[in-house]
Amino acid sequence: MKNLIKSSLVLAIAAFAFSSCNCFKQMAKNRDDVKVTVVPEVLALNNGTVAADIQVSFPVEYFHKQAIVKVTPVIVFEGGEVAGTPKFYQGTKVDENYTVVDNINGGKFVQHVEFPYDPRMDQCELQLRAEIKCPKGGCKEFTLVNLNNGALPTKEQAEILAGNDEAAKAAVAKEFGVTVAYGLNTLQKDLKYGELMEPMANNYKKVTTVVNKTDLLYAINSSVVTKKNERKANLGEFKADVDEKLNNDRATQNIAVKGYASPDGPEKFNDKLSQARSKTGKAVVAKLLKKTGLDVDAAAYGEDWEGFKELVEKSNIKDKNLILQVLSLYSSSAQRENEIKNMSTVFNELKSDILPELRRAQIVNSTDIQGKTDAEIMAAYRNGNDLTVEEYLYAAETLANGINEQVAILTVASKKYNDARVWNNLGVAQTNAGNKAAALNSFAKAAKLDSSKELNKNLLLSNLANGNTNEAKKYAAASDAEAKAAMAAATGDYKTAEGALTGYNQAIAAVMNNDLATAKKAIAKDTSADADYLRAVIANREGDLSTASAQLKSAISKNPELAKKAAKDANLKNVH
Repeated sequence: MKNLIKSSLVLAIAAFAFSSCNCFKQMAKNRDDVKVTVVPEVLALNNGTVAADIQVSFPVEYFHKQAIVKVTPVIVFEGGEVAGTPKFYQGTKVDENYTVVDNINGGKFVQHVEFPYDPRMDQCELQLRAEIKCPKGGCKEFTLVNLNNGALPTKEQAEILAGNDEAAKAAVAKEFGVTVAYGLNTLQKDLKYGELMEPMANNYKKVTTVVNKTDLLYAINSSVVTKKNERKANLGEFKADVDEKLNNDRATQNIAVKGYASPDGPEKFNDKLSQARSKTGKAVVAKLLKKTGLDVDAAAYGEDWEGFKELVEKSNIKDKNLILQVLSLYSSSAQRENEIKNMSTVFNELKSDILPELRRAQIVNSTDIQGKTDAEIMAAYRNGNDLTVEEYLYAAETLANGINEQVAILTVASKKYNDARVWNNLGVAQTNAGNKAAALNSFAKAAKLDSSKELNKNLLLSNLANGNTNEAKKYAAASDAEAKAAMAAATGDYKTAEGALTGYNQAIAAVMNNDLATAKKAIAKDTSADADYLRAVIANREGDLSTASAQLKSAISKNPELAKKAAKDANLKNVH
C-alpha cells in the first residue's frame, strides 16, 4: 500500500508551484491519508493481457470541488511503454461526466487497467501519471505534474513536452510518473502444452506376416488328388511365390496343409476324411517344394463350419440370413446340419455352390518378413535414403536422439508423405521444441486430412500455446478434461486447472493459485531443470531465499539458458 501524497502523488505541492492552479492548494491537507494499492502487487500475464486494479482512497475534506485530475496508467519497459485508459476524477462543482469525488466524505475508487502483452514487458513497471486542471480557474488545460516531487514542468521540460521529439517527451513523462508496481509474473507462459498433446500411432511392425494360400479341392467323400484339381489349385503360382521369397534373406516361410471336410454327413466320418485330405495334400506340396528344403506341416480340422459361414456371407443365396441364424443358435454339428437340410430349396443351393468349396486341403504359406533393424532405419534416414511412412513415424517416436532430431525426421517425412499422422506428430515435436507457430501450421495441415480426437485436442492446445484463446475454444466441446483444464489455466482459472492437471502443469496452476503445498507435491519427483526453477520460485514465495538460491543454481547447471530467464523474472528478483 502506498500513500498517494507521501509516495509522490503530491498534487498539493504542485498546486503551490503555480498560483493559476490554486484549486489544488487545499488538497495538500490530509495528504498522509490518501492511499494507493495495486492488485496484484506484481503484475501477472493472463491470456495475452497484463491487467491490474488500482485502488485509490481519498480522505474526507480532501478533493477540491472545482478540480479535475486525469490519472493515466503506463506500463514501462526497456525500449518502450504502453499507456492505458486514463481515469478522470472531478470535484462536485465541476460540470463534466467524470468520477465525482465528494469533498465531504471522500471515497474509494478502483481503476482497472489492461495492456496487451509484449515480451519486452517481462521486465517492467507500472506508473501512474497525473495531469491537473481547474476549469473555473486560471489553469484551464491539463498540466502534467511530477508525482515524485510535486514539481511542474520547467520551461525546458514544457518545450520538450510540446515538441515533436517523441523519445525526449517519453523520457520527461517517465520522470514525472510514480511507480506503483514492479515486475511481471509470466508463469502462465511456462505451461507445457506440448506435454498434453497426443501423437498419432504408427503401424510399424518389426515383423510383418504375409499369407499366401490356395485350395486343393476333392470330390465328395474322397481324399484322392486328381491332376485336374492340382491344375485348378494353381500350384505353379504358389511355388513361384515360395521361390521368390527364398531370395529374401529377411523372409521366414512356414508352409502348412490344412485338411477339411464339408459339414454334411456324419461328423466322425468327416474327421477321418479331413485327416486323409491333409495327408494327401501334404504329399502333393512336399513333392512340389522338394528342392526348396522347406518343411511342410499338416493338420486336420474336421468339418469346416467357419469356411461355410464365410462363403454363405459372401453369397447371394436368398435365405442366407436364415442360415446364419441357425449357425448362431446351434453349436452342435448334427443340429446345424439337420436344421439346414430341413430348408430343402436352400440346401440344394448349398450342395451346388458352397459345400464343394469346403472339400479341400488348404495350402498356406505364412511368411514372416523381418523389417529393418533400428540401426538400419537411422542409417537410411541419415544417409538420405527412402523409408516408408511407418518407418519415419517409428524412428521419430522411438529412435530420435532428442527433440530436434525428432523434428528433423518428421520434417523429411512430411516432404515425402502427405499423411495426417506425420503432420500431427511434427506439430507435437515442434511445440516441444519451442516452435509454436510452425506447430500450429503443421496441425492445420493435418486437419485437412483427418478429424481424429487427438488432432482436435492438439489444435486446442496449439492455439492456446500461440495465444489464440478464442480459436482454441472452437475445439473445447470435443476435447477431453485435460485439454479443458489447459484452457482454464490459459484464461486464468487456475483453481479449475489445478484440479484437473498433473505434474509440472498442475504445479504452475497451483503456484498461480497460491497453493504452494500442492505445487511442491506435483513436481516432487521431477528432476528436470524446469522443475528446479519452479521450486526456486516456490521457495522465494515462501521467503526461503536459501532454498530458492540452491534450486536456481541446480536449474541453471542443467540448463544454462535459464540464467537469462532468471535475470528478468519478477518471481526471482530477490534470489541470487
